[in-house]
Amino acid sequence: MRVTIAFICFLLPIILIAQISPKDSITQLEEVILTQESIPKKATGITPSSTISTQSFERFNPTDIPSAMNQISGVYILSGAINTNRITVRGIGARTPYGTNKLRMYFNGIPVTNGTGSSTIEAYDFENLGSVEVIKGPKGTVFGSNLGGAILLDTKPSVEDETQLLNSFSVGSYNMLKDNLTFSHSEKDFKLSLSYNHMETDGYRQNNQFNRDGILLNSQFKTGEKSSIAVLVNYIDYTAHIASSINQTYLEEDPTRAASNWLAAQGYEANKYLLTGLSHTFQFSEKLENTTSIFYTYLDHYEPRPFNILDEYTNGFGLRTNFAGNWGKSQFTFGGELYKDEYHWGTFENLYQENDGNGSLQGDPLSNNKEFRRQFNLFGTFTYLVTSKLSAQLGLNLNKTFYDFRDLFNQGENNASAERDFDAILLPNLGLNYQMEDGKIYANISRGFSNPSLEETLTPNGIINPDIAQETGVNYELGSEWLLFQKRLSANVTVYRMNVKNLLVSQRVGEDQYIGRNAGKTRHQGLELDLQYRGKLSQTLILTPYLSYTLNDHSFVDFVDGDNDYSGNPLTGVPMHRISSGLDVQHSNGLQLNLTHQFVDKIPLTDANSAYSDAFNVFHAKLGYRTSISQNISLGLNARVNNIFDSNYAQSVLINAVGFGGAQPRYFYPGNGRNYFGGVKLNYVF
Repeated sequence: MRVTIAFICFLLPIILIAQISPKDSITQLEEVILTQESIPKKATGITPSSTISTQSFERFNPTDIPSAMNQISGVYILSGAINTNRITVRGIGARTPYGTNKLRMYFNGIPVTNGTGSSTIEAYDFENLGSVEVIKGPKGTVFGSNLGGAILLDTKPSVEDETQLLNSFSVGSYNMLKDNLTFSHSEKDFKLSLSYNHMETDGYRQNNQFNRDGILLNSQFKTGEKSSIAVLVNYIDYTAHIASSINQTYLEEDPTRAASNWLAAQGYEANKYLLTGLSHTFQFSEKLENTTSIFYTYLDHYEPRPFNILDEYTNGFGLRTNFAGNWGKSQFTFGGELYKDEYHWGTFENLYQENDGNGSLQGDPLSNNKEFRRQFNLFGTFTYLVTSKLSAQLGLNLNKTFYDFRDLFNQGENNASAERDFDAILLPNLGLNYQMEDGKIYANISRGFSNPSLEETLTPNGIINPDIAQETGVNYELGSEWLLFQKRLSANVTVYRMNVKNLLVSQRVGEDQYIGRNAGKTRHQGLELDLQYRGKLSQTLILTPYLSYTLNDHSFVDFVDGDNDYSGNPLTGVPMHRISSGLDVQHSNGLQLNLTHQFVDKIPLTDANSAYSDAFNVFHAKLGYRTSISQNISLGLNARVNNIFDSNYAQSVLINAVGFGGAQPRYFYPGNGRNYFGGVKLNYVF
């Protein structure tokens, strides 16, 4: 019923607006198309993908990248806190306890997913992003063929032939303060962008403070008529206190509470993250070009937790090269990607209970480990124009993964050092695209995989499990994209089915101890619908209603856990229905109103489907104004209210939570209550 009402609320303004036929509709249409096409597509050839731009980001709080990305059908970010995000794509990744894996992430074309497949989107400042492109499922051959697909983050491009200084300052509820200062310069053969960002907030809940500083350098310069070099440096230093998940009673009675043990330990994580990359592009001819990147990443992570203190650091480095060209009626790409990292981690006693209420206190060491991880991808695609309307694309990816785990703490028989060398896996991909006057129809079949995380490769005794296997799956997809009503309405609809075997299951054996095993098969099938209408009501007023709808019919096909048979149950951690909708109202005087809405259906919290989260609706509104103060200075003002009706809901959930010592299971991460923020943007053009 709620889903039906949301559809009616969205379609009604479209029907009304469609009756209006402005005289200059053709002129306005051209502006819309040019705006959308100004974002270059990174997905290769005819590979379908979804992209959101700066315009979509600006509908939301500058600290809230999950809400922006949740506008994409099939993509859902469960956000427990600013530093705790779990990205799921078509249900893939929903069983990961805390972070994001089973997909591959790139930042300005450089891979930023670590050696076991973990990605952290919170390492990047929302306001520095110009676009986010998502390839759903394993069809992105050039970007790893992971079951969850690929997420391609790109920074804002410099304005051609301009030098400018931009400052964006925001304040809000929970003592939130954020500032982003950017200097950019662009000329014929040289581009430079340098940003500094700072954010701090006390958070909605107890023990929820967050403080971050970051620097981003992005530069491109010509080294010859056919070659150019790009330099990228991204540094983030943040400390985030951890409120953790809470039980049903706390969620209903006081969602601002932190978990009692995390509050007593004053648990937090401190991170220093560095990404550096150097890319060289060379155009051999009009028909062949190569881009080669070398990169280095460093993460220093310290996390006092109630059960122990984790101290770790990771050095990662790699190389990626990609050739792209044309050959007659065909286009091709081929290349390779090598990523290696060294992961050092140890745990210590946390003596917070003996620290007179002052929080965590490091005690004796409990473990000391080192792991070398290596992943190698070879890839290639070939796209052929069969007729003037029909294109076919063949892709092939070869992956090889290796883990070398070294126990530096235990000696003799207790030493758990071991190696795990996964067999090479071949991942083919076939796509078809038929172009019509008002749209296109496409079909795809592709094979993908997911590597087990570090925790999933280990037994409870810390020994590498030699029997753990990679998840594999085959994805079938049929979709279409249309421009209707004089190309004012864009409509995209996709149906898919993905069969996954060797399902990786993280089984909880302690308060923060998980082991992995392969436990059967799942079937992911669903429908994704994206609608957007742009109507010009008058010479001065433009209305843009939009809607993204996701139907997830995901289930266990074969899943037996001990004496329990969960075969046929809906997949844990995935809502069946999800809607992201909104209305943008833009006036020619610079005034703009954004109304946004999200509906999330109930989510199964256990494999037995014995507990569910409640479905919820949450509404937001933002009012903005932009004007030019002088020829060189422009001003932007905005004010926003989030969660207008002060809904009490779970913004993220922890599946299969266990209540230790008779306590209730802690399934829920509460969403923020009603809150406010406002901001000022100043732009000076030299």
